[in-house]
Amino acid sequence: MGDTPDKAELLRAVRQFLDRDLLPELSGVRRFHARVASNVLGIVIRELEQGDVALGARHTRLGELLGAPRPAPSDPAELASSVEALERQLCERIRAGDADHGPWRERVMRHLSASLRERLDLSNPDYR
Repeated sequence: MGDTPDKAELLRAVRQFLDRDLLPELSGVRRFHARVASNVLGIVIRELEQGDVALGARHTRLGELLGAPRPAPSDPAELASSVEALERQLCERIRAGDADHGPWRERVMRHLSASLRERLDLSNPDYR
């Protein structure tokens, strides 16, 4: 069964076709749309390859930040749900003014900065 390409490999093949074979033949708005499609495929590929790692890191940071560290769920859907719940808790504390000043504010800012870097790495790694 190891001879079938995985999802990321299939998407890379489509992206390569767009970039190498199709884009040079297009111009104007069609070229722009093909470039957008290629960029979207790049994001999806990075999400497939790195998304769970970034989400696991965010889960760990949020647990530590909120004083409730716990192991990240191994199931991707459960991990996403858990991160969402932790982010809601963080938002509630920020709205309550807990991050207005002091050492916890600095920890929140470090977490938000790390989360932003992770998201940029997935959406546009050349941006950094």
